[in-house]
Amino acid sequence: MSDQPIPVDPNQPAPLCEACAGIQRDWRKAPGHPELRQGLNRKEPRRHGQVTITEYQCERCGTHWDSENDKNNLKAGWSVVAR
Repeated sequence: MSDQPIPVDPNQPAPLCEACAGIQRDWRKAPGHPELRQGLNRKEPRRHGQVTITEYQCERCGTHWDSENDKNNLKAGWSVVAR
């Protein structure tokens, strides 16, 4: 076995940490995890009116998330924005 580091492809995003990988996406009631730091809120229009989207960033792996709060859409929820 070699002590050489595994080469990292700079074109590939870093993997999600275990806590981020465990977030259930696209489900409105899914919880996040304690290491998500809340950012700004914004309003976006939908057919039935405006919804609130809150930005988060994981303090462990740096992943940027949006959490959509749309009571009319059970598929709204967590989505990865950038890593």
